[in-house]
Formats: sequence, structure tokens, C-alpha cells
Amino acid sequence: MTKHKHISRRKFIGNSCAALGYTTLFSSLINLKAMAATAMDNSSLITVGGDYKALVCVSLAGGNDSFNMLIPKGNTEYNEYANTRSNLAIPQNDVLQINPNTSDGRVFGLHPSMPDVQQLFESGNLAFLSNVGTLIEPSSKTDILNGVVKTPLGLFSHADQQQQWQTGRPNERTNTGWGGKIADLVQSMNSNQNISMNISLRGSNIFQRGDQITPYAISNNGSIGINGYGNSGHFNELKTAALNTMLERDYQDIFKNAYKNTIKTSNDANLEFQAAIDTISDFSTQLPEYNNLADQLRMVAKTIASRDTLGFSRQIFFVQIGEWDHHDELLLNHSNKLAEVNQALKYFNDVMTELNVGDCVTTFSVSDFARTLTSNGNGTDHAWGGNAFMMGGAVNGKEIYGNYPNLALNGDLNINDSVLIPTTAADSYMAELALWFGVPASELSTIFPNISNFYDTTSNVPPLGFMNMA
Repeated sequence: MTKHKHISRRKFIGNSCAALGYTTLFSSLINLKAMAATAMDNSSLITVGGDYKALVCVSLAGGNDSFNMLIPKGNTEYNEYANTRSNLAIPQNDVLQINPNTSDGRVFGLHPSMPDVQQLFESGNLAFLSNVGTLIEPSSKTDILNGVVKTPLGLFSHADQQQQWQTGRPNERTNTGWGGKIADLVQSMNSNQNISMNISLRGSNIFQRGDQITPYAISNNGSIGINGYGNSGHFNELKTAALNTMLERDYQDIFKNAYKNTIKTSNDANLEFQAAIDTISDFSTQLPEYNNLADQLRMVAKTIASRDTLGFSRQIFFVQIGEWDHHDELLLNHSNKLAEVNQALKYFNDVMTELNVGDCVTTFSVSDFARTLTSNGNGTDHAWGGNAFMMGGAVNGKEIYGNYPNLALNGDLNINDSVLIPTTAADSYMAELALWFGVPASELSTIFPNISNFYDTTSNVPPLGFMNMA
């Protein structure tokens, strides 16, 4: 016979309340603010057809050394690269050549850890955007050195630059993101108003937080939920029964009742979400082993596969892979990180094809900043403009968008021989993704206050052209 350990009533209630009070559920699932979104005046919201679209933001947290990701390979440009990068240069013969549809005569390639990304590019499913970064207004080297243009707050700060990539507001610090602002506009398209359309695999974040919408945080295995709630085992069964009693009770205190109702609504959403994804079996595409980014994208895929059950026409996802701050041991550590990204992108693209939603899902990268072109000895330090990737059936792939800079030490965009001034504003990058998602051009300046410095919102052409708007 199983012997149950005695638990005092005080300890039981304390443990239950701790689980109830400290779970991520209440900071990232539906709260009173998010619930109020259903009572908004829908006259200001976008109402379009029921076609499904999803954006998947891949955050490379810490600052990707992206000029060792997308690399010059032709002799002249490679020699400039190798001279500048010195002991951090990838050997020319190891660079995986890519062949863009449009060429300026230079030859480019990828880090040797990215053979699958090379194939995704060559097949037209992936593109790169070169020398993109946070900008308030167009800036030349002369303007920067003479201090006649505004530059982003905390330019080389991890916290500031991560925030600016997530908010689209490089001249201010705010706690609402451009993904959240978009969700405020389009959430009404979804028939399910109990679960946020913004789903995060890495907890609460600024990118997905709007004025009405907050991110719904899940784990690599699904809903986070209340610790132990609904699970088997004697103690968890007792805990579940007690919490059910608490949630079913009516309190005379209106604040207690409101708090209880918020918790109950959040828990109901948690159970609804988990029930939907539990119906999705594993995919035929093989999941890479020991790859946390792929594990996150697997849960994104399961959520997408549950879209009809859950009632979603629009969704925005946030996944993150950290440890890109390579001040030391760059060559080894960066190679390992790019290999993880390479496997994860290949896996996710194959699953999207398996689900027949490749044209409906666009995956894109963001990072704090690029790294210094010159070596600090065995690594690189914080810089500015860098390279990003976009993947999906709606991406006009096999192209390098933007302007890949001259990497020579005395280049026109090179400050102190180390830091490149971006030639493409992050605003333009984000705005193009927003337009594809269904945001009217007339709303772009609300989401990105500085967009008019880089793009004419009345032009009827996309800012950069990397998305198929049809």
C-alpha cells in the first residue's frame, strides 16, 4: 500500500497559493487589460478576410556577428573582409556560395555551419536583408561624426537595442511593441477572443505587448498553466480539487471576485489551448536533437496546426535563442549557434510544407546589433548595422536586399574601423512585414513613428520589396 506523506492544511494552502500566485500564467496569459480588448470599439479595427497569416520572430539575443553569417566570397571583396576581420575571418574556401537572382557583380556566401540555409536560399524560400539597424533618420558617416543627426538611445546597449528592435521606437523607451500594436488592430479577426493571438515561447516580452493585447506565454511542451493543476498524483489531485473550489466560489469582495474571475478565465484559456494542441500528433519531419530553437518552433508549428480548432486567422509568435554576445571564443561559439539556427530553420520550413501553410507563415530574424568588424583579440564587441534573414513562401527569396557594405577598414560607412552605420532602417524592415500581415499603410506611422523618414506610406509600393503582397 502506498504511504502518503502528511501535509498540514496550512502548508497545503500555502503551496497551492504559491503555485497560483507565482506562475507565469498571470504575467503572460490573459489578464484584465487583455480581457478589456473584447469590449473595444471595433470600428477602428481592421476587418479583412479569413485567410490565415502568421509572423514568427526569431530573436538572436546578444548580438549576432552577422558579417560572419553572410560573407563576401569573391576575391576582391573577400580580401577586404579578411584584412578587416583578421584572425576572425572564415577561410574563403569554406564559405558556402549563394547565387542571388539579382547581382551587383560581387559574390557572397554563408558561414560553413549553414548548409541547409544555403539550400533554402537557393530554392527561393529564404532571403537576406543587409546592413539593417535601428535609425531615427538617414545617417551618413559625416553626419554621425559631426553630430548633426539624431542617433538611437543607448546605441551599444543590449537592453536598449533589444527594446528598440521590439518597439520600432529608437528615440524613446516604451513598454509596448510593434507586434503588440499590430495585434491591437487585427485581434478582432480571430473568432477566439479568450486567447491572445500573440504567443511567446520565451515568456513576457515587449515586442508582443500592445495597448490591449498581452502575449500568451507557453513552453516547449505547451501551456504553462498552474503548477500541478490537473496533473495526476495524490497531492496534485488534492491541489486541483482545492483550486477548483476557490475558482468556483463567489466572493462578496468585488476585488477578490474580479481577481478570481481573471484567474479562472486564464485557466480556462490554458485548458482550451492545451486540449487543442494535444490533438496534433508529431510531424513526419524529424525534429533535430538537442536543439532548443527547433523545440520552440515545433510548438509554434503545433499551434499553427491547431489554428482552426482555436479560431485563429492571424497570429504572431516570438521565439528566442540567446548567447550571441561573443566577446571571446567567437569562431567556435558562433559556429555552434549558427549550426543550431541552420537546423531549426530547415526543420520549421519542412514542417510548414508538411502542413501546407508555407505561403502563410513568414519567419524573420532580429538581433540587438551586429558586432565590430575588427577583432578584440579573440572575439568582437557591440556594433550597429548587421544582416537579417527572412524565410517563407511569401518571401521573394534568393535575393540579398538592402546594400551590402564595403567592409574595408576605411569604408564610407565604417566608424572607427569597427562599426557600420546601417543603410536600411529597421523601421522599413518591420513595416514591410506589417504590410504583408494586413496592416494598412495609413496605420504604419502609428506603429512606427519615424517611418516617414525612410518610406512614403502613400507610394503604393512596399518599402523594400522582399515580401510578395499578392
